[in-house]
Amino acid sequence: MKYAGRLAAVTLVGALSLAACGTDNNGSSPATSSAPTSGASSAGSDAAGLSGTINAAGSSAQANAIDEWKKNFQQANSGVSLNYQPSGSGAGVQAFIQGTISFAGSDSALKDDKGEPAQADARCKAGKAINLPMVTGPVAVVYNLPGVDGLQLSPKTIGDIFNSKITKWDDEAIKKDNPDAKLPSTPIQAFHRSDESGTSDNFTKFLSKTAGWPYEPAKAWPAEAKGQGAKGSDGIAQAVKSTPGTVSYVELSYAENSSLTKAKVANGSGEFVELSPESAAKTVEAAEVVGQGNDLKLSIDYATKAAGAYPIVLVTYEITCEKGLPAEEAKLVKAFLTYTASDEGQQALTGLGYAPLPATLLAKVRTAVEAIS
Repeated sequence: MKYAGRLAAVTLVGALSLAACGTDNNGSSPATSSAPTSGASSAGSDAAGLSGTINAAGSSAQANAIDEWKKNFQQANSGVSLNYQPSGSGAGVQAFIQGTISFAGSDSALKDDKGEPAQADARCKAGKAINLPMVTGPVAVVYNLPGVDGLQLSPKTIGDIFNSKITKWDDEAIKKDNPDAKLPSTPIQAFHRSDESGTSDNFTKFLSKTAGWPYEPAKAWPAEAKGQGAKGSDGIAQAVKSTPGTVSYVELSYAENSSLTKAKVANGSGEFVELSPESAAKTVEAAEVVGQGNDLKLSIDYATKAAGAYPIVLVTYEITCEKGLPAEEAKLVKAFLTYTASDEGQQALTGLGYAPLPATLLAKVRTAVEAIS
């Protein structure tokens, strides 16, 4: 297959650049490889000479992206198996720190206030842990309100709904956002993630920056805000789809896969913007890299005033060791992330409800992946 050939070439380039420069004294080795360290072909192996298993876990927001990448990567590298558990960002970070997986997917960078960077560095031993933005996952505000299409919500209205201050769909604040809509007096059932989630972290960061959210942004939903919980992105999507009167937040890919109705959200200029990969990308383009060196932690402006910019976005990071993974483990992780950051890897996201990374950021990601050893 022509595509598979291109993909094999991508992974071959990554493999050829990998000398056996990782450390082998790092405890457990979740990924193993029998490939020659030069990346040369051997009997029974693919052109890229890769074989072994990569164990990873974390963000459910990127699960659909990982599934697509896994399919394409393994098609070109039949000797490699990727096991990714969408256990949630918090669980993924802890599994990485404990050394049971090769990389974690997280919708938030490692958190200083929780001591996560130091813990992750300790796991890497020979180097630093790095946050590599890889997936732009717009967060949709989804609702199930029969007869009401094109709902518009300002950040303040969204915050009051999820803080249990607005409890009926015909509340004056919602009417103000939707002057031409016929809104029922149906009680609002607001669902949030019951598990620790990077999606919740990003959603509450948005509320904190734009809506006067009184609680500290966090992966865990604040108990004081009340509401109803559902586990994982799949659980949220199912709850909204099956229950009239509901509202929640979920990644665009899950909203589209479940055919959920999405609200337009006002950005910092007061413009109500429909969610699309393109409108979300405008917000990510303005994000600032605040990490050091190859640590590409981002600061997102949730109050962006850019025309046509949808303000609720999350970026899923692949968190791994810049240096310090066992050599064969580093080889596989580097090859896989070389593919995910390639043109083919990023283009594979567009039909799945994600947005490719902006070109300037993607160039930095590729440089950081090249440094993995």
